[in-house]
Amino acid sequence: MQSKSLSLAPAVALFPGLKPPHKTLLFHQICVLVITFLAYASFHASRKPPSIVKSVLGPTIPSNSTQVSNLSSNDTGWPPFNGTGGTHRLGELDLAFLISYSIGMYLAGHVGDRIDLRLFLVFGMMGSGLFTLLFGLGYWLDVHVLGYFVGVQIVCGVFQSIGWPCVVAVVGNWLGESKRGLIMGIWNSHTSVGNIIGSVVASGVLEFGWGWSFVVPGLLIILVGILVFLFLVVSPEDLGFVHPGMEIELSVETDSLIESDNSKSSSAIGFLEAWKLPGVAPFAFCLFFSKLVAYTFLYWLPFYIRHTAVAGVTISHKTAGLLSTIFDIGGVLGGITAGFISDMIEARAITSILFLFLSIPALVLYRAFGSISMLTNIALMFLSGFLVNGPYSLITTAVAADLGTQSLNGGNSRALATVTAIIDGTGSVGAALGPLLAGYISTRGWNSVFFMLILSIFFAGLFLIRVARTEIREKLSGK
Repeated sequence: MQSKSLSLAPAVALFPGLKPPHKTLLFHQICVLVITFLAYASFHASRKPPSIVKSVLGPTIPSNSTQVSNLSSNDTGWPPFNGTGGTHRLGELDLAFLISYSIGMYLAGHVGDRIDLRLFLVFGMMGSGLFTLLFGLGYWLDVHVLGYFVGVQIVCGVFQSIGWPCVVAVVGNWLGESKRGLIMGIWNSHTSVGNIIGSVVASGVLEFGWGWSFVVPGLLIILVGILVFLFLVVSPEDLGFVHPGMEIELSVETDSLIESDNSKSSSAIGFLEAWKLPGVAPFAFCLFFSKLVAYTFLYWLPFYIRHTAVAGVTISHKTAGLLSTIFDIGGVLGGITAGFISDMIEARAITSILFLFLSIPALVLYRAFGSISMLTNIALMFLSGFLVNGPYSLITTAVAADLGTQSLNGGNSRALATVTAIIDGTGSVGAALGPLLAGYISTRGWNSVFFMLILSIFFAGLFLIRVARTEIREKLSGK
């Protein structure tokens, strides 16, 4: 274990005015929420460019439409992604990133429970920024070797995997269970906000060359990483705060994360032991299918919009990228709403199932009627994002934090990163599979892709039925 002085953020150590009693627990809780929000938003912003440039790199649109707008005469793609198997290569590129990301997630959670989370998070951000830049450099270096892009994505995926277990563990250190669903639902909008920022930035500079779509987000995450290094405080104990024993002004109790039994709360939990905690496996496998759907949209929605005429008109690369942010805007509100409902009824699984099963007709409607007009496309895309991202947001934040600090674990806060890594790591395996399958299945038609997504949502709901039944029994028994 590092000493307190070594683990304290440099800016906080340098300026005494940032320490108690000058600044309250509430002040630092808000700072942690803001800093970790910016950190993970920058992770997702740097993860978004591949989906934006897919329509530029990949196969061109067949000129069989009578109304085609905004098509460039130089719209020829980028070898090796512009051939007849171009969508397969793009899917394999996603697979390379997401497989390394999911494997790295398990390792990152295990390591994160044992070392300084601030330094580990900064390490992941700097590495992610560097390899995002290296992907973009392929444009100016005129690289057409598939192995280069795959290799960069594999290493970048490992660095990206460090982010999530770290930020959830840090937030879990500072927040308790009261209204955790609502607060973490709002906080988890960093995923969608990051996607929106990444989409807007990558689309905005796309006209100057697709390399810029990687360079700008890469520089962004490096700059935010410097902010994290200077200001992030990992635990209340680093500043001398103790369990207040009452509700704080933010309506969040500091719970058993700061235990009087230091020997129990300071020992990291084992990987297999964490799997055996109640609820971890069902929610992990539910997230496998939920994240499969969410990441298929993340990586392929701009490409789908670009290759699907709306009111008979094919949309430009830039417009398709910007339009795809509507899905993420819906996701922001969906995550917040799911968190609020789960707090109100005190049932995470029931809330997740509700959103999952409602998203099935939403996807059917989007595929069937989304091309009628721009208005229906936007409305149905928003609804789909709202319902698809609701349970995804809830499971990766409030549920993971609940399970990582449940009473059967003795309130062990050092299990947070491990439990979070197990849940999101399992989900990331699904995230790797979804975009790959979409790349192959899309050659048979988009109806097949949407059928895969709907089937995945159905299975995601099935995994939570047993947990939901337990929640219902507890409600009926008055517990």
